[in-house]
Amino acid sequence: MNTRALALPLVLLLLSCGGGSSSPSTPTDTAVSGECATAGQVGFVRDTLREFYYWYTELPDPDVSSFASPEAYLEAVRYRPLDTSYSYINSKAASDAFFSDSQFIGFGLSYRQTSTTDLRIAQVFPDGSAAEAGLRRGDYLVAIGGRAVSELLQTGAIATAFGPDEVGATVAFVWRTPAGAERQATLTKRLVTIPTVSDTAAFDVGPNRVGYVFFRNFVRPSTAALDAAFADLVAQGATDLVLDLRYNGGGLVEVAQHLAGLVGGAGTSGQVFVEFRHNDKNESRNTSYVFESLPSALDLPRLVVIQTGGSASASEAVVNGLRPYMQVTTIGSRSFGKPVGQYGFEFCEKVLFPVAFLVANAHGEADYFDGIPADCAADDDLDHPIADTAEASLAEALFFLRRGRCSATAGTEAQVQARRRGLWPEPFAADPWRQLIGAY
Repeated sequence: MNTRALALPLVLLLLSCGGGSSSPSTPTDTAVSGECATAGQVGFVRDTLREFYYWYTELPDPDVSSFASPEAYLEAVRYRPLDTSYSYINSKAASDAFFSDSQFIGFGLSYRQTSTTDLRIAQVFPDGSAAEAGLRRGDYLVAIGGRAVSELLQTGAIATAFGPDEVGATVAFVWRTPAGAERQATLTKRLVTIPTVSDTAAFDVGPNRVGYVFFRNFVRPSTAALDAAFADLVAQGATDLVLDLRYNGGGLVEVAQHLAGLVGGAGTSGQVFVEFRHNDKNESRNTSYVFESLPSALDLPRLVVIQTGGSASASEAVVNGLRPYMQVTTIGSRSFGKPVGQYGFEFCEKVLFPVAFLVANAHGEADYFDGIPADCAADDDLDHPIADTAEASLAEALFFLRRGRCSATAGTEAQVQARRRGLWPEPFAADPWRQLIGAY
């Protein structure tokens, strides 16, 4: 294949994708060259990895004709000591819908595994069939598709229990409210929009006015939504900020850069936000991204971030990228751990997202493959709504801002939290696309 034929249009910083704005050439698009047979697709993935994969020197060289799909080839050759799920292949239509419009095909719900046998609803999006059926944050999923959730978790079948990502697909659900009422409904998948800025608020904490932003994903509609949210906080006189990234799996690097500029303000303008470091074949693509000067910036001296195992890549880059310039305190549990990024290579109505570079801050720090630990441990409290000051993570964040230290309970648990991410849905860990959107 010609290895310099196709310009790359998309550069990302996701849970499973990367970040940037340069446009490297890629191997010939198999759709253009008429090679969309399986062997052609596998060859495309092989050639792209050999050129751009960050760990290309570790790639084995199996016979491409022995693979039934490009996805199977990628699974066989990825550098598993670190890349167990970062690199992936997705449909072009699904990728375009998410990054352009914050949309995906699903029921419009997100869940958390809270024990070895329990799943609880974490978030419900307003235009999905889950919201229409009455599912709410904190509800317990009892059965999916006629099978008990405890059985699905124990057998690993939970990974496929939600059915295909197709408009019109239906699945029967049984759930129990926190009050104990059992309900059931058959939900239908459709195109669902994830609100990028799902909640904003302001609280008086001692003499300070504390802004709060619950930010869900780094996609194109996020920039305007963030500008509006920060302008509102500026108008309300916010002098501190709690940035809630607990379910944010990442997104576009320009949005991460924009958010960091809104937080850092004049004190960081023009300074290095993150640096991308490529393999030795692509060192000419190494790039620095700087903080922007933005009219709605808060000019904060410190930042408090709520995070969980669902906070990844662009979310982690914001934390890591701001730390050279201000105190950034993390509340919750250890983040996912992804200090690398990807480019998107299109072929045959699919997109390959291979790890292509390391993402470091201005101090050259990118050592969080095991996640960024929580400074103050706190639960993702499903018994309270998001943005409720009684919710455990937000309450801990406000305690820190009031007292300048973790609460006694958080301090006791911090060492344990530093060694684990806490329970998080295993299918999310196994499926990079699901990791990114964090929803069904």
